[in-house]
Formats: sequence, structure tokens, C-alpha cells
Amino acid sequence: MAEPKQKSSRSRSHHRRAKNYRPIRVTVSVCPNCGEPKEPHRVCLHCGYYGGKQILEIGE
Repeated sequence: MAEPKQKSSRSRSHHRRAKNYRPIRVTVSVCPNCGEPKEPHRVCLHCGYYGGKQILEIGE
């Protein structure tokens, strides 16, 4: 098995592992019907519209 020729520095190993500890970003778009923030390609939970059509009946 291959062995490293020299020890990896602390900054190099931390730089490599930094991707594992990065927070997960959630994309947010604006609903064209009501203007509330929503996830893209999902039904708006505020008004129930998706793609210009009403999908869900939202009771107010």
C-alpha cells in the first residue's frame, strides 16, 4: 500500500476536511403568486400554487 513520503501539515489536513463541516445551504426562491419565500420546484405552502395552478387547498 502507498505510504505518504512526508507528514501532512495541520493546515493542509484541516483544509481538506473543511468541506465535511460546512453547513448545508438551502436554496430559497420567491413564489410568483403570493411573493412568499419557498423552495424551488415545490408547492408554495402559503398559497398552494405551483406552476401557475392551484395544487393544494390552504385553509385560512
